[in-house]
Amino acid sequence: MKVSKRGQTRIPSHSVFILVLGSGSSEREERRRRRIKATFIHSASVCQRFPSSSQRLLNTEVMAEADLLSTPHDIEISEVSCDSFRITWETAAEDTSRLTHYFIDLSRKEGSEPNRFKHRDVPTKLVAKAGPLPMSVRGHWFLSPRTEYCVAVQTAIRQPDGDYQVSEWSQVVEFCTGDYAMDHLQQLLDKAQAAAGRPLRFSVFYRNQSPEYFQYVRSECGGAMLPSFKDNSGSHGSPINGKLRGVFLSCNTEFDTGLPPKDSPYGPLRFQISAERLLNPSTNLYFADFYCMYTAYHYVVLVLAPAGSEGDDFCKTRLPQLDLTANPFLTYTAGDVPVFSHASDVILEVLFTEPLLLENGILAQISGRPQLMSLSTANAKKDPSCKVCNISVGR
Repeated sequence: MKVSKRGQTRIPSHSVFILVLGSGSSEREERRRRRIKATFIHSASVCQRFPSSSQRLLNTEVMAEADLLSTPHDIEISEVSCDSFRITWETAAEDTSRLTHYFIDLSRKEGSEPNRFKHRDVPTKLVAKAGPLPMSVRGHWFLSPRTEYCVAVQTAIRQPDGDYQVSEWSQVVEFCTGDYAMDHLQQLLDKAQAAAGRPLRFSVFYRNQSPEYFQYVRSECGGAMLPSFKDNSGSHGSPINGKLRGVFLSCNTEFDTGLPPKDSPYGPLRFQISAERLLNPSTNLYFADFYCMYTAYHYVVLVLAPAGSEGDDFCKTRLPQLDLTANPFLTYTAGDVPVFSHASDVILEVLFTEPLLLENGILAQISGRPQLMSLSTANAKKDPSCKVCNISVGR
């Protein structure tokens, strides 16, 4: 340390400043003191590399960092849909009016481990101008339905030179996106209607299974095929996946015979029941999904629920209801002899929400060759690249 002729202390350009607070300083002040000390140490190292302008640069750093931004906390996620959410957080009152930008980092949650950001010191995802909270996040990422995500927040003040003064990253918060909403299902329904094709007549619903399955139904279930939860096949955002119970049936027929196919990947025994028992004015029909499995064939999932049943109540607020007498997939036309029709260019999967007694139909061996189970749609994943059956909000 040198002293000038006038008795004033001269400070070398590479000196390190440490701000000393009074003994009664608060925890917040102590934390700020440690951060400012770290900033001065960094500034000093820069000054050593550029000694000609070191004093000016150090003074600039002191002014810029003397009042650090508080770390965002109490992150809250609300109004979560399949492709959007709202986010808010708390920050120090003195910082709110000075903020110019928000940095939001979001990624999928991987397994049970906490999310780890690749670059925690720079914005890697969304940069938004500061504004009132909560803020809506929609369209900034291609969010997927029913998917767990991790999100963290950083606040910033843009400096005149274009750099940012930033806070530390907040703690990571996890949330899960929702199912398709009614408007998303309507988009899917519109696409399915365009692919349905002309109507073909049919007379029975049927279900193929193994001999062991039907033996279990007789011995353990009182002769009734009981509803089970819908699997996760098809669109990931379908509201019925894993939530609605039912018994899956088919009704598609062959073009040349008008009868059900002779073979099936699900088993050599077939249960058949008259269409009139299930499709009539006392049942309601709902659209649930439209998908494909990397093939030219497309599947439409429909729900048949007796009016007023538990399944009907579930569907009323979650799925688009179809007119039994006028829709492109599955219709009932009243008369002395009712007429039933199914779409010809899509494969229908019909979920009936109530138990079905074997005694109300017939059980017989099919005549065709056994098919590979790989042709089954059980837990089948939807082709995310298909332009025919995908909508813009996720798979």
